[in-house]
Amino acid sequence: MSETESRVLKNRWLILINVVLAVFMSTLDGSIVNVALPVMSQKMNVSMGEIEWVVTSFLITIVATILIFGRLGDIIGKTKVFKYGLLLFTVGSLLCGFTDSLTILVIARVIQGIGASATMATSQGIITHVFPPNERGRALGVIGTFVALGAMIGPPLGGIIVSAVSFKYIFLINVPIGIIVFIMTIKIFPKSGEAKNEKMDGKGAILFAISMIALFAAIGQGQITGYNNPIIIEAFIVSIITFILFIFVEKKLKLPLLDLNIFKNSLFSISIICAFIAFVAISASNIILPFYFQYAKNLSPAVTGLLMMVSPIVLAVVAPFSGYLSDKIGSLILTLYGLIFTSLGFLLIATLNIKSSLVFLMFFIVIMTIGNGMFQSPNTSLIMSTVSKDKLGIAGSINALVRNVGLVSGTTLSTLLLYNRMSHKIGYRVIDYVNGRADVFMYGMRYVYLFAGILSAIGAVITGIRYYNSRKNKTNLGDFIRKDLRS
Repeated sequence: MSETESRVLKNRWLILINVVLAVFMSTLDGSIVNVALPVMSQKMNVSMGEIEWVVTSFLITIVATILIFGRLGDIIGKTKVFKYGLLLFTVGSLLCGFTDSLTILVIARVIQGIGASATMATSQGIITHVFPPNERGRALGVIGTFVALGAMIGPPLGGIIVSAVSFKYIFLINVPIGIIVFIMTIKIFPKSGEAKNEKMDGKGAILFAISMIALFAAIGQGQITGYNNPIIIEAFIVSIITFILFIFVEKKLKLPLLDLNIFKNSLFSISIICAFIAFVAISASNIILPFYFQYAKNLSPAVTGLLMMVSPIVLAVVAPFSGYLSDKIGSLILTLYGLIFTSLGFLLIATLNIKSSLVFLMFFIVIMTIGNGMFQSPNTSLIMSTVSKDKLGIAGSINALVRNVGLVSGTTLSTLLLYNRMSHKIGYRVIDYVNGRADVFMYGMRYVYLFAGILSAIGAVITGIRYYNSRKNKTNLGDFIRKDLRS
């Protein structure tokens, strides 16, 4: 082992802390703004439809560029991409905190999104490279924990900041943390080394970006204008056509943006599918619960925030321990039980009615979160441990892309299902909570949790079949995953 490798190995936990801080900030900024939108709309004197672009511009930028940064990390070095991504994110945060113009704020959020995309795309690859196989699951589990915590803590933390000080501190809080992590990245992260003599797939990058921008713009705007709007329909068509062209181009190129051969690895592909299922289900729950607490149960925003913290706290305990176990006993069995518990928790929540005690709900949420914590860390370890060293960047970016697409899809599908069932129950079209009709909301909510539970159960079945086949073939996948494929 060289002196440089020895130094990196020695500093691996410090590197993990800095990666976690960067990823946590990036994920947090995707959810923390939501609660401040009404205040921001009022302060800037713009409509709620216009202020929504503060959220959607950030998200669209991430999904449109994340594969590009994953590939770029494999070409010029993951540390270099991570470092400059962090710098862009910090500069974008600073700009967000010093403007009263919606146009400039959206531009600043795009800069933030580019930076966040670069850090998300390379973080898992850096950790997989730095940590030895017997500690990798634990380290990736910590990242997975803070990704989920960022998404869950955002709304209650945003509420506290908006209540105590200006909404601008939602962005400005990132600046000192970003500066510290940037300095540490220069000092202790592994050097990127020489860039490969490979070109970026420009055609693929453009086609993928157009496809994702059209898709997510249509999803976001469609919730406001309706999905039968001709422009929304055209955007979906553009997204589908450009995505098909993207796949066609990628198959033809020797060095594509996305090497489709990576999906020939069934373990990788199934793990990605299950990750998507899990994030769709979890985001469906996260968007519904605040309405249940505040409208159906008439609880204050402060109490709602406290109750919403239960899931992040449980996850913070379970996920790292699950990552540790995956290093010891293998990841496959943990992902199976994780999805079973997640599905059980969702289906139990679906049995609640307006008179049900909050104690039962919180108990069911704990069951669901234990399952989610058991699943996320080992599944990330499976994804990152089944690709070669030169594919770590693109594998990490695919995982992050799937996470973001899953979160948006879950939010969209859950609200569509909720309002569809509420409309069916009340007899006319509704797109909001109906005052005095908590029974109507509970009717719609039940279907959302049935959907999340069934979806998680499908993921459990897929994982169960995979686990059964591995036992049948007497393949010790636990040893396979712990083996250092990059040595």
